Amino acid sequence: MSTRRIFLKRVGLSTLALGIPMAETLKAMENTKEDKVLRVAIMGLGSYGTRVADAMKDCKRAKLVGVVSGTPSKITDWQSKYDIPAKNCYNYENFDQIKDNPDIDIVYMTTPNSLHKPHCLRIAAAGKHVISEKPMALNAAEGREMVAACKKAGVHLMVGYRMHFELKTLEVVRMQRAGELGKTLFFQGLSGFIIGDPTQWRLDPALAGGGAMMDIGVYSINGARYMLGEEPTWITAQEVKNDPVKFKEGVDETITFQMGFPSGAVASCLSTYSLNNLDKFFLNGTKGFAEMQPSTGYGPIKAWTNKGPIEREHVTHQTVQMDEMAAIILDGKKPMIPVDGEEGLKDLVIVDAIYEAVKTGQKVTLS
Repeated sequence: MSTRRIFLKRVGLSTLALGIPMAETLKAMENTKEDKVLRVAIMGLGSYGTRVADAMKDCKRAKLVGVVSGTPSKITDWQSKYDIPAKNCYNYENFDQIKDNPDIDIVYMTTPNSLHKPHCLRIAAAGKHVISEKPMALNAAEGREMVAACKKAGVHLMVGYRMHFELKTLEVVRMQRAGELGKTLFFQGLSGFIIGDPTQWRLDPALAGGGAMMDIGVYSINGARYMLGEEPTWITAQEVKNDPVKFKEGVDETITFQMGFPSGAVASCLSTYSLNNLDKFFLNGTKGFAEMQPSTGYGPIKAWTNKGPIEREHVTHQTVQMDEMAAIILDGKKPMIPVDGEEGLKDLVIVDAIYEAVKTGQKVTLS
Protein backbone atom coordinates (compact mmCIF):
# COMPACT_ATOMS: atom_id res chain seq x y z
CA MET A 1 0.00 0.00 0.00
CA SER A 2 1.39 3.43 -0.94
CA THR A 3 2.39 5.99 1.69
CA ARG A 4 -0.43 8.27 0.52
CA ARG A 5 -3.03 5.50 0.86
CA ILE A 6 -1.74 4.55 4.31
CA PHE A 7 -1.90 8.20 5.35
CA LEU A 8 -5.42 8.63 4.05
CA LYS A 9 -6.52 5.41 5.73
CA ARG A 10 -5.13 6.56 9.06
CA VAL A 11 -6.68 10.00 8.68
CA GLY A 12 -9.98 8.40 7.71
CA LEU A 13 -10.05 6.11 10.75
CA SER A 14 -9.22 9.00 13.04
CA THR A 15 -11.89 11.27 11.64
CA LEU A 16 -14.52 8.55 11.69
CA ALA A 17 -13.70 7.95 15.32
CA LEU A 18 -14.32 11.63 15.93
CA GLY A 19 -17.53 11.57 13.93
CA ILE A 20 -16.17 13.78 11.15
CA PRO A 21 -17.26 12.80 7.61
CA MET A 22 -14.38 11.76 5.30
CA ALA A 23 -15.47 14.28 2.61
CA GLU A 24 -15.05 17.14 5.05
CA THR A 25 -11.64 15.81 6.08
CA LEU A 26 -10.39 15.62 2.48
CA LYS A 27 -11.69 19.12 1.81
CA ALA A 28 -9.86 20.40 4.88
CA MET A 29 -6.66 18.68 3.70
CA GLU A 30 -6.96 20.32 0.29
CA ASN A 31 -7.58 23.72 1.86
CA THR A 32 -4.47 23.27 4.00
CA LYS A 33 -2.47 22.54 0.85
CA GLU A 34 -3.80 25.63 -0.86
CA ASP A 35 -3.06 27.75 2.21
CA LYS A 36 0.65 27.36 1.54
CA VAL A 37 2.04 30.66 0.28
CA LEU A 38 5.12 31.31 -1.85
CA ARG A 39 7.10 34.09 -0.16
CA VAL A 40 8.67 36.37 -2.75
CA ALA A 41 11.44 38.96 -2.76
CA ILE A 42 11.66 41.28 -5.77
CA MET A 43 15.09 42.26 -7.03
CA GLY A 44 15.08 45.53 -8.97
CA LEU A 45 12.49 48.05 -7.85
CA GLY A 46 11.86 49.77 -11.18
CA SER A 47 8.64 50.11 -13.14
CA TYR A 48 8.17 46.43 -13.87
CA GLY A 49 9.09 45.33 -10.37
CA THR A 50 6.44 47.76 -9.14
CA ARG A 51 3.90 46.30 -11.56
CA VAL A 52 4.57 42.80 -10.22
CA ALA A 53 4.38 44.00 -6.62
CA ASP A 54 1.03 45.74 -7.18
CA ALA A 55 -0.37 42.68 -8.96
CA MET A 56 0.65 40.43 -6.08
CA LYS A 57 -1.72 42.26 -3.74
CA ASP A 58 -4.47 40.14 -5.29
CA CYS A 59 -2.57 36.84 -5.22
CA LYS A 60 -3.90 33.94 -3.16
CA ARG A 61 -0.77 31.76 -3.21
CA ALA A 62 2.11 34.27 -3.49
CA LYS A 63 3.08 37.10 -1.15
CA LEU A 64 5.64 39.88 -1.45
CA VAL A 65 7.83 39.71 1.66
CA GLY A 66 11.23 41.12 0.65
CA VAL A 67 13.22 43.39 -1.67
CA VAL A 68 16.70 43.72 -3.14
CA SER A 69 17.74 47.15 -4.41
CA GLY A 70 20.77 49.38 -4.75
CA THR A 71 18.70 52.47 -3.92
CA PRO A 72 18.06 52.96 -0.18
CA SER A 73 15.21 55.41 -0.76
CA LYS A 74 13.34 52.84 -2.86
CA ILE A 75 13.72 50.25 -0.13
CA THR A 76 12.27 52.69 2.40
CA ASP A 77 9.35 53.52 0.10
CA TRP A 78 8.59 49.84 -0.56
CA GLN A 79 8.79 48.98 3.14
CA SER A 80 6.04 51.49 3.78
CA LYS A 81 3.93 50.75 0.71
CA TYR A 82 4.05 46.95 0.89
CA ASP A 83 4.62 46.40 4.63
CA ILE A 84 8.00 44.74 4.20
CA PRO A 85 10.03 44.09 7.36
CA ALA A 86 13.56 45.51 7.55
CA LYS A 87 15.05 42.04 8.03
CA ASN A 88 13.88 41.10 4.50
CA CYS A 89 15.55 44.07 2.78
CA TYR A 90 18.88 43.67 1.00
CA ASN A 91 21.20 45.49 -1.38
CA TYR A 92 23.32 44.05 -4.18
CA GLU A 93 26.36 43.71 -1.93
CA ASN A 94 24.77 41.78 0.93
CA PHE A 95 21.90 39.82 -0.61
CA ASP A 96 23.88 36.56 -0.39
CA GLN A 97 22.83 36.68 3.29
CA ILE A 98 19.35 35.77 2.10
CA LYS A 99 20.50 32.17 2.53
CA ASP A 100 20.02 32.61 6.29
CA ASN A 101 16.51 34.04 5.93
CA PRO A 102 13.87 31.30 6.21
CA ASP A 103 11.07 33.76 5.45
CA ILE A 104 11.98 34.14 1.75
CA ASP A 105 11.42 31.29 -0.72
CA ILE A 106 12.13 32.86 -4.10
CA VAL A 107 13.70 35.94 -5.69
CA TYR A 108 12.14 37.55 -8.76
CA MET A 109 14.77 39.37 -10.85
CA THR A 110 13.37 42.37 -12.76
CA THR A 111 16.82 43.82 -13.36
CA PRO A 112 18.59 44.60 -16.69
CA ASN A 113 19.36 41.56 -18.84
CA SER A 114 23.12 41.53 -18.24
CA LEU A 115 22.58 41.12 -14.49
CA HIS A 116 20.36 38.04 -14.73
CA LYS A 117 23.13 35.46 -14.89
CA PRO A 118 25.39 36.72 -12.09
CA HIS A 119 22.47 37.38 -9.79
CA CYS A 120 20.84 34.04 -10.58
CA LEU A 121 24.04 32.20 -9.67
CA ARG A 122 24.18 34.00 -6.32
CA ILE A 123 20.51 33.39 -5.57
CA ALA A 124 20.83 29.70 -6.39
CA ALA A 125 23.95 29.43 -4.23
CA ALA A 126 21.87 30.89 -1.39
CA GLY A 127 19.39 28.04 -1.83
CA LYS A 128 16.49 30.17 -3.06
CA HIS A 129 14.30 29.61 -6.11
CA VAL A 130 14.68 32.07 -9.01
CA ILE A 131 12.31 33.86 -11.37
CA SER A 132 14.04 35.79 -14.15
CA GLU A 133 12.36 38.31 -16.35
CA LYS A 134 12.70 37.56 -20.03
CA PRO A 135 15.03 37.21 -21.78
CA MET A 136 16.54 34.87 -19.22
CA ALA A 137 20.10 35.89 -20.11
CA LEU A 138 22.19 37.64 -22.76
CA ASN A 139 22.75 34.45 -24.75
CA ALA A 140 22.37 30.68 -24.67
CA ALA A 141 25.78 30.12 -23.05
CA GLU A 142 24.74 32.22 -20.06
CA GLY A 143 21.37 30.50 -20.00
CA ARG A 144 23.02 27.09 -19.77
CA GLU A 145 25.09 28.27 -16.80
CA MET A 146 21.93 29.44 -15.04
CA VAL A 147 20.07 26.19 -15.65
CA ALA A 148 23.05 24.13 -14.46
CA ALA A 149 23.55 26.23 -11.32
CA CYS A 150 19.91 25.95 -10.30
CA LYS A 151 19.86 22.21 -10.92
CA LYS A 152 23.01 21.78 -8.83
CA ALA A 153 21.46 23.82 -6.01
CA GLY A 154 18.18 21.94 -6.22
CA VAL A 155 16.10 25.08 -6.79
CA HIS A 156 13.55 26.05 -9.42
CA LEU A 157 14.50 28.44 -12.22
CA MET A 158 11.53 30.03 -13.97
CA VAL A 159 11.06 32.84 -16.48
CA GLY A 160 8.39 35.53 -16.26
CA TYR A 161 6.40 34.24 -19.23
CA ARG A 162 3.07 35.69 -18.06
CA MET A 163 1.35 34.87 -21.38
CA HIS A 164 1.74 31.16 -20.64
CA PHE A 165 -1.06 31.53 -18.11
CA GLU A 166 -3.30 33.99 -19.99
CA LEU A 167 -6.70 32.36 -20.64
CA LYS A 168 -7.31 33.46 -24.23
CA THR A 169 -3.78 32.44 -25.18
CA LEU A 170 -4.31 29.05 -23.59
CA GLU A 171 -7.56 28.57 -25.50
CA VAL A 172 -5.82 29.21 -28.83
CA VAL A 173 -3.08 26.76 -27.87
CA ARG A 174 -5.71 24.19 -26.87
CA MET A 175 -7.50 24.58 -30.21
CA GLN A 176 -4.26 24.14 -32.14
CA ARG A 177 -3.23 21.06 -30.17
CA ALA A 178 -6.70 19.57 -30.56
CA GLY A 179 -6.50 19.91 -34.34
CA GLU A 180 -9.42 22.33 -34.53
CA LEU A 181 -7.44 24.58 -36.89
CA GLY A 182 -6.34 21.64 -39.01
CA LYS A 183 -2.67 21.36 -39.92
CA THR A 184 -1.16 24.68 -38.84
CA LEU A 185 1.33 25.86 -41.41
CA PHE A 186 1.82 29.59 -40.76
CA PHE A 187 2.48 31.87 -37.81
CA GLN A 188 2.94 35.62 -37.88
CA GLY A 189 4.27 37.53 -34.89
CA LEU A 190 4.53 41.32 -34.83
CA SER A 191 6.20 42.87 -31.79
CA GLY A 192 7.01 46.56 -31.69
CA PHE A 193 6.64 50.02 -30.19
CA ILE A 194 8.36 53.39 -30.44
CA ILE A 195 10.88 53.48 -27.60
CA GLY A 196 11.39 56.75 -25.76
CA ASP A 197 14.25 57.90 -23.50
CA PRO A 198 17.48 57.25 -25.45
CA THR A 199 19.49 57.02 -22.20
CA GLN A 200 17.55 54.07 -20.74
CA TRP A 201 19.27 50.74 -20.12
CA ARG A 202 17.29 49.01 -22.88
CA LEU A 203 19.33 50.99 -25.41
CA ASP A 204 22.66 50.22 -23.72
CA PRO A 205 24.16 47.11 -25.38
CA ALA A 206 26.22 46.30 -22.27
CA LEU A 207 23.07 46.06 -20.13
CA ALA A 208 20.50 44.87 -22.67
CA GLY A 209 22.62 42.61 -24.86
CA GLY A 210 20.88 43.96 -27.95
CA GLY A 211 17.84 46.06 -28.74
CA ALA A 212 14.25 45.39 -29.68
CA MET A 213 14.91 41.69 -30.20
CA MET A 214 15.97 41.16 -26.58
CA ASP A 215 13.08 43.19 -25.23
CA ILE A 216 10.03 42.34 -27.34
CA GLY A 217 11.19 40.15 -30.21
CA VAL A 218 11.33 37.34 -27.67
CA TYR A 219 7.52 37.45 -27.52
CA SER A 220 7.24 36.48 -31.19
CA ILE A 221 9.93 33.80 -30.83
CA ASN A 222 8.23 32.28 -27.82
CA GLY A 223 4.76 32.72 -29.32
CA ALA A 224 5.69 30.91 -32.52
CA ARG A 225 6.99 27.98 -30.48
CA TYR A 226 3.98 27.55 -28.22
CA MET A 227 1.40 28.36 -30.90
CA LEU A 228 2.85 25.86 -33.38
CA GLY A 229 3.83 23.37 -30.68
CA GLU A 230 7.26 22.55 -32.11
CA GLU A 231 10.83 23.81 -32.31
CA PRO A 232 12.33 25.55 -35.38
CA THR A 233 14.99 23.86 -37.47
CA TRP A 234 16.22 26.89 -39.41
CA ILE A 235 16.37 30.69 -39.09
CA THR A 236 16.83 33.57 -41.52
CA ALA A 237 16.87 37.23 -40.49
CA GLN A 238 17.40 40.76 -41.81
CA GLU A 239 18.13 43.99 -39.92
CA VAL A 240 17.05 47.52 -40.80
CA LYS A 241 18.45 50.55 -38.96
CA ASN A 242 17.09 54.01 -39.79
CA ASP A 243 18.48 55.84 -36.74
CA PRO A 244 22.09 54.78 -36.08
CA VAL A 245 22.51 57.54 -33.50
CA LYS A 246 19.72 56.38 -31.21
CA PHE A 247 20.30 52.72 -32.06
CA LYS A 248 24.06 52.51 -31.82
CA GLU A 249 26.30 49.54 -32.55
CA GLY A 250 24.99 46.45 -30.80
CA VAL A 251 21.44 47.79 -30.41
CA ASP A 252 19.03 46.52 -33.07
CA GLU A 253 16.24 48.85 -34.15
CA THR A 254 14.28 46.54 -36.45
CA ILE A 255 14.76 42.88 -37.34
CA THR A 256 12.53 40.73 -39.49
CA PHE A 257 13.08 37.01 -39.10
CA GLN A 258 11.72 33.75 -40.41
CA MET A 259 11.68 30.29 -38.87
CA GLY A 260 11.02 26.86 -40.37
CA PHE A 261 9.59 23.92 -38.42
CA PRO A 262 9.71 20.13 -38.86
CA SER A 263 6.02 19.93 -39.84
CA GLY A 264 6.59 22.29 -42.74
CA ALA A 265 5.14 25.27 -40.90
CA VAL A 266 6.86 28.64 -41.23
CA ALA A 267 6.87 31.73 -39.04
CA SER A 268 7.31 35.29 -40.25
CA CYS A 269 8.07 37.80 -37.50
CA LEU A 270 8.99 41.44 -36.90
CA SER A 271 10.67 43.05 -33.92
CA THR A 272 11.08 46.84 -33.80
CA TYR A 273 11.58 49.86 -31.56
CA SER A 274 10.37 52.27 -34.26
CA LEU A 275 6.67 51.50 -34.83
CA ASN A 276 3.62 51.38 -32.60
CA ASN A 277 0.52 49.22 -33.05
CA LEU A 278 2.57 46.05 -33.47
CA ASP A 279 1.33 43.48 -30.99
CA LYS A 280 -0.22 40.74 -33.08
CA PHE A 281 -0.17 36.96 -33.44
CA PHE A 282 -1.80 35.16 -36.35
CA LEU A 283 -1.98 31.40 -36.67
CA ASN A 284 -3.34 29.76 -39.82
CA GLY A 285 -4.24 26.14 -40.47
CA THR A 286 -5.99 24.07 -43.11
CA LYS A 287 -9.30 24.22 -41.22
CA GLY A 288 -9.22 27.61 -39.56
CA PHE A 289 -7.27 30.47 -38.05
CA ALA A 290 -6.68 32.27 -34.77
CA GLU A 291 -5.75 35.92 -34.39
CA MET A 292 -4.77 37.95 -31.35
CA GLN A 293 -4.36 41.73 -31.19
CA PRO A 294 -3.16 42.83 -28.72
CA SER A 295 -1.45 39.49 -28.19
CA THR A 296 1.12 40.11 -25.44
CA GLY A 297 0.31 43.51 -23.92
CA TYR A 298 -0.78 43.84 -20.33
CA GLY A 299 -4.36 43.42 -21.41
CA PRO A 300 -7.05 42.82 -21.95
CA ILE A 301 -5.93 40.50 -24.77
CA LYS A 302 -8.29 40.29 -27.72
CA ALA A 303 -8.59 37.01 -29.61
CA TRP A 304 -10.83 35.51 -32.25
CA THR A 305 -10.90 32.56 -34.62
CA ASN A 306 -12.82 31.53 -37.71
CA LYS A 307 -15.49 30.36 -35.24
CA GLY A 308 -15.83 33.79 -33.63
CA PRO A 309 -14.40 35.76 -30.70
CA ILE A 310 -12.79 34.06 -27.72
CA GLU A 311 -14.30 35.41 -24.51
CA ARG A 312 -12.52 34.95 -21.19
CA GLU A 313 -12.33 37.04 -18.04
CA HIS A 314 -9.34 39.38 -17.91
CA VAL A 315 -7.26 39.06 -14.76
CA THR A 316 -4.03 41.00 -14.27
CA HIS A 317 -1.40 38.82 -15.92
CA GLN A 318 1.19 39.08 -13.17
CA THR A 319 -1.38 38.12 -10.52
CA VAL A 320 -2.21 34.91 -12.36
CA GLN A 321 1.45 34.27 -13.16
CA MET A 322 2.57 34.48 -9.54
CA ASP A 323 -0.25 32.29 -8.25
CA GLU A 324 0.46 29.70 -10.94
CA MET A 325 4.20 29.77 -10.23
CA ALA A 326 3.40 29.25 -6.56
CA ALA A 327 1.38 26.16 -7.53
CA ILE A 328 4.30 24.87 -9.62
CA ILE A 329 6.71 25.14 -6.69
CA LEU A 330 4.41 24.31 -3.79
CA ASP A 331 2.17 21.70 -5.42
CA GLY A 332 4.25 20.37 -8.31
CA LYS A 333 1.69 21.62 -10.83
CA LYS A 334 2.60 21.14 -14.51
CA PRO A 335 1.60 24.13 -16.67
CA MET A 336 0.25 23.66 -20.20
CA ILE A 337 3.17 25.73 -21.52
CA PRO A 338 6.44 25.42 -19.56
CA VAL A 339 7.98 28.42 -17.82
CA ASP A 340 11.16 26.74 -16.57
CA GLY A 341 14.78 27.53 -17.32
CA GLU A 342 14.89 25.04 -20.19
CA GLU A 343 12.07 26.96 -21.86
CA GLY A 344 13.97 30.22 -21.46
CA LEU A 345 17.09 28.59 -22.87
CA LYS A 346 15.24 27.47 -26.03
CA ASP A 347 14.36 31.10 -26.77
CA LEU A 348 17.96 32.21 -26.21
CA VAL A 349 19.25 29.60 -28.70
CA ILE A 350 16.93 31.16 -31.29
CA VAL A 351 17.96 34.72 -30.38
CA ASP A 352 21.60 33.73 -30.91
CA ALA A 353 20.69 32.22 -34.29
CA ILE A 354 18.80 35.36 -35.36
CA TYR A 355 21.79 37.59 -34.59
CA GLU A 356 24.06 35.16 -36.42
CA ALA A 357 21.75 35.19 -39.45
CA VAL A 358 21.71 39.00 -39.44
CA LYS A 359 25.50 39.13 -39.27
CA THR A 360 26.22 36.51 -41.92
CA GLY A 361 23.22 36.92 -44.21
CA GLN A 362 22.96 33.14 -44.24
CA LYS A 363 20.31 30.64 -43.17
CA VAL A 364 21.20 29.21 -39.78
CA THR A 365 20.39 25.56 -39.16
CA LEU A 366 19.42 24.52 -35.65
CA SER A 367 20.21 21.02 -34.40
